[in-house]
Amino acid sequence: MPYRVGSGHDTHRLAEGRPLILGGVTIPHTKGLVGHSDADAVLHAVTDALLGAAGMGDIGDAYPDTDPQWKNADSRLFLTETLARLNRMGWRPVNLDVTVFAEAPKLGSVKAAMKNSLAELVGLPPDGVNVKAKTGEKVGHIGRGEAIGCHAVVLIEKA
Repeated sequence: MPYRVGSGHDTHRLAEGRPLILGGVTIPHTKGLVGHSDADAVLHAVTDALLGAAGMGDIGDAYPDTDPQWKNADSRLFLTETLARLNRMGWRPVNLDVTVFAEAPKLGSVKAAMKNSLAELVGLPPDGVNVKAKTGEKVGHIGRGEAIGCHAVVLIEKA
């Protein structure tokens, strides 16, 4: 098969005293995401999608939160290492579509920065990346402002 599709999802709870990092972009907010690493839910979802497309399991398999080497890790490391693994297997990304679910902060003003960051990190032109932002409509943990989630879909091709 010359093409494969992968999807990834991640959700992290919000807490005070942490920076909010989404798609490699630090976003001003009173709360940040909590996790073993920097908890960048966007980069985690994208990494998961890439791993899935290549048939390499998921982010928990590749970078387990039980491994102390990943404590407070910059999630860009997960993404760049995963891209290097795909490259060694002869795969490269074609396009990426990301949906971020957050009640607050509103992400409209940072979507372009996230898109450009993702394009640079994944090695795609900006028109090969799309970033959407949705609220939780006051429903569930996202709608109550307790968490932020992300869903990513990626197409890869044999290089």
